[in-house]
Amino acid sequence: MMENLKTKSIITAIALSLVLASCKAPMATVIKDEVKENLPQNFNEEEQSDVNINSGTTPWKQFFTDPNLVALIETALKNNQELMITLQEIEIAKSGVLAKKGKLTPTVSAGIGAGVKKAGRYTSEGAGDATTEIEPGKEMPDPLGNFEGGLMANWEIDIWKKLRTEKEAAVAHYLSTIEGKNFVLSNLIEEVANNYYELLALDNQLDIIQQYVKLQQKALEISKIQKEAAAATELAVKKFEAELAKSKATEYTIRQEITEKENEINALCGRFPQPIVRTEEDFMSMIPQTVYMGIPSQLLANRPDIKQAELELKAAKLDVEAARKEFYPSLEISATLGLEAFKPSYLVKLPESMATSLAGELAGPLINKSAIKANFQTADARQIQALYEYDKTILKAYLDVANLMSKIKNIDQYYQLKSQETHALEQSIDIANQLFRNSRADYLEVLLNQRDALDAKMELIEAKEKQLSTVVDIYKSLGGGWK
Repeated sequence: MMENLKTKSIITAIALSLVLASCKAPMATVIKDEVKENLPQNFNEEEQSDVNINSGTTPWKQFFTDPNLVALIETALKNNQELMITLQEIEIAKSGVLAKKGKLTPTVSAGIGAGVKKAGRYTSEGAGDATTEIEPGKEMPDPLGNFEGGLMANWEIDIWKKLRTEKEAAVAHYLSTIEGKNFVLSNLIEEVANNYYELLALDNQLDIIQQYVKLQQKALEISKIQKEAAAATELAVKKFEAELAKSKATEYTIRQEITEKENEINALCGRFPQPIVRTEEDFMSMIPQTVYMGIPSQLLANRPDIKQAELELKAAKLDVEAARKEFYPSLEISATLGLEAFKPSYLVKLPESMATSLAGELAGPLINKSAIKANFQTADARQIQALYEYDKTILKAYLDVANLMSKIKNIDQYYQLKSQETHALEQSIDIANQLFRNSRADYLEVLLNQRDALDAKMELIEAKEKQLSTVVDIYKSLGGGWK
């Protein structure tokens, strides 16, 4: 009786020690998301946005109307290697959820075994076996065999909900990989569209330079005629020859850029080099889509990179909670059910050969908890890091839209002024050529006017490309492209 009371007292003391030890578990750092709380209500205080209109929610097939561009995007979404890699990240994260979920249920395994053992004669086990009869007149075998087979089960009881917390963290990480995939989709569509518009711009620049080459050839012919008539010098002829050679060299440079740009698009589409089918529509007559900004708070729901960072922050917080619960005692239950005998023929003798066991274990860390503390401190630092990453993503998203809003206005003004400059210089070319034919202007005036007109046309094409690309960029920055 006294021994039983003593045993119960020891067990109670151990359990109390475990509980007291768990009470000393460190507290996680309390983090506050000030960036999200202080997010402005509008992108521009001077302009109030319509909450009901936000281009970021427009599906990409409705936003892009060029059928050739749509076909390229569809090909990229099917074949892009970076997207395929991201899809595998989702599968990895899904497996992580299944692994954490599996820890909540008992682990059951089946096994068989065989062995042989010889105990020393002058040991308690050997002496006992020597004086024991299996059946009347039949001594215990020496050496003694052992044959067994059965089921074994182990189960950690989730008394502190540590395993459930780990599963929730894995689910949050899995959902963040889905948002990461959406962000890759959005970036991929933006890249294909921007490269497509850059390719169209290069096509137009090639047309312009080819027209300029023809213009220089005519100017060269006129200068030669004027030289023969003593109205011009050899210097004028050589200057026009040099300008013609320079223009032809520029043509080949643009051709190379077109080839490289086509292959950039092919790389995004995950295919070997092949011609890119372009629209027959005049590039310079393309009208950029009208973009509606909405309000900044909609970025939190529209942009997949923000949602990904938010879910990673949630997972990090849950990881801290799970790491803290490692300081608590854990309860494990193990059980076995099977057959065991020293001779295979005895295994079928029931119930004598049946062997069972059931045990429960409550264990927790008391001393030398440096590894658990290190894991907790790492998880705590990672949740703070995840908060900074989340705040950085929100701030970047807001600044992206603010910058592009300003850019789209300024590029429109820039395009209008470049159009005026180009028109004026085109008129000056005709005037300069007429004066040159009548020997009322020298070749330098003609060359300078032609060069200025060429530069203005090239810059006008670049301005048109920037107009179109800026609209694509702001569409992506508002969270569009992945739906």
